[in-house]
Amino acid sequence: MGIGCFTCATFNLDSCLQIFFYEDKNFQGRYYECSSDCPELSSHFSRCNSIRVESGAWVIYERPQYMGYQYILMRGEYPNYQSWNGFNDTIRSCRLIRYVSPRKQHRIRIYERPDFNGQMIEFSEDMPNLQDRWRYRDVHSAHVQDGTWTFYEHPNYRGRQYLLEKGEYRRHSEWGALHPSVGSIRRIVDF
Repeated sequence: MGIGCFTCATFNLDSCLQIFFYEDKNFQGRYYECSSDCPELSSHFSRCNSIRVESGAWVIYERPQYMGYQYILMRGEYPNYQSWNGFNDTIRSCRLIRYVSPRKQHRIRIYERPDFNGQMIEFSEDMPNLQDRWRYRDVHSAHVQDGTWTFYEHPNYRGRQYLLEKGEYRRHSEWGALHPSVGSIRRIVDF
């Protein structure tokens, strides 16, 4: 049985943004269909063990009101919470990532120290292991010049995730991190 915050029946499905949250693994059990930002999901389901992203790019949060651990999901299937690097089956809010660029329109600068001080390096491609090109384990500030990016706490796109949209981040707390550790960086691209 499915429920939803918005129905796409009267629209062309190709232009409708959709994410489906399933209570059980492998897309089983009750599900909830969503096509817009939802600051509170707990009234729709008690647990989330699989997700299908039909279209759009989304950030889902462990707590209501876009708080807590965040996970960035692109179009595809996530049969269990480990497949989106989740720590448990708790998802309480989600929002659409509104600015997703073509592959060639990404640029980010990262800095050794807060307030854009110290050593700086610029990237326009994914970096699965940041220390291959950056001698520091920490990133204290960043300037997203083009596109939208995800910082991962560990190499190979593992650990906590942080969404960075176009703009300036003077210290790591501005992208929601408790610590400045960044192990890998990935662009959010339009398919």
